[in-house]
Amino acid sequence: MNIMYLNRSDAEGGAARAATNLLNSITREGISANLHVQRKSSSHPAVSGLPEFPGKALGSARRILETIFSGQCLAKNKGLFSPALLPDRLRGVISRSKADLVHLHWTARMMRLETLAQTMRPIVWTLHDSWPFTGGCFLPGACERYRDACGMCPVLSSHREDDLSRRTWQRKHEAWRNLNLTLIAPSHWMGERARSSALFQNRRVEIIPNGIDISRFTPVDPKTARHQFGLPQGKRLILFGAKSAVRDRNKGFHLLLKALQAAEVNDMELVVIGAGPGDRPSGLAVNSHFLGWQTDDSQLAQLYSAVDAFALPSLQENLPYTVMEAMACGTPCVAFCQGGVPDLIDHRNNGYLARAFDPKDFGHGLRYILTDPAQRREMGALARHKIVTEFAIDRVATRHFQLYRNLLKKKP
Repeated sequence: MNIMYLNRSDAEGGAARAATNLLNSITREGISANLHVQRKSSSHPAVSGLPEFPGKALGSARRILETIFSGQCLAKNKGLFSPALLPDRLRGVISRSKADLVHLHWTARMMRLETLAQTMRPIVWTLHDSWPFTGGCFLPGACERYRDACGMCPVLSSHREDDLSRRTWQRKHEAWRNLNLTLIAPSHWMGERARSSALFQNRRVEIIPNGIDISRFTPVDPKTARHQFGLPQGKRLILFGAKSAVRDRNKGFHLLLKALQAAEVNDMELVVIGAGPGDRPSGLAVNSHFLGWQTDDSQLAQLYSAVDAFALPSLQENLPYTVMEAMACGTPCVAFCQGGVPDLIDHRNNGYLARAFDPKDFGHGLRYILTDPAQRREMGALARHKIVTEFAIDRVATRHFQLYRNLLKKKP
């Protein structure tokens, strides 16, 4: 058995974590596998692709050219839409490989969607967002036009039925109708959306979560961790983090600000990762520490262990790695009850699920975790237990291998 993984990057984002974690676990079991990326950051011998700088430049160029060729204004779609129009080299990459099966992760901006029809191999596709079954958007929000054939796309601010989203949907429908395609949804929520979509309603959809390396993300001494980052020892610390944490509205920082005011917890301070120097908002209700973007797993594990709670005020998430990582480090999380988050957080057991987009209830959740140290420790232990028993990468990789074997009708 030989597996080829495809993803835009081997280092940046949740899809990259999922793909590289799976690659490492699968190859440890003696299965041949490699990961092809558009932008390679690591020195991993099983990862191929362009080096970091040219790969990043190519990705930016594809986004801009797609926007120009499709007649869309950059200011309208803000990078949240891709018609996958431009040619790619993936057909050659795949045909030259010895892969028996191709497993896609996040590939919207590294391929022309018609390329999949030329693959001539079984395809597995992990749905890290909604792009595979929409007319081109990644986060449809409350829009459910993907259940039909898209059109009048809110992301494009379109009021026409026959807009770019409808035309992109039709291209997908035509190009993918005969694919040997199996879908993996990391969360039950994403699985339900895929099954309800017009594109994938008759496809096989498996619910298999993303996996996490529980040996890397494990609790460490909080005092030592706080000292490492220069964080105060005697405060109740809340961590918030995401790429473009403050600027990306989907990450909900604007709602977190209101929740902090509603929490009414003494000695509470906020730690933020993923915000640049120009992103620090004024008028925060609590003292805050901006640590910049963090990518090293050991540093992240220390940071998760240093705080008392992790906050995820996002509007829409699939199966967020930040929550998985925090829980693996024994840190309970507060999040809105949305998307795939309920697959991770059990309300008032290992964390707190606030009513969707209600900052007051989110603040209540922060207070619920922060004001009782014994309860917080118990919730943290339960959080770690859930990740170890359900989301450890070796367990997840075994489920993937069983699926591959089933699809290929081969024995190991």
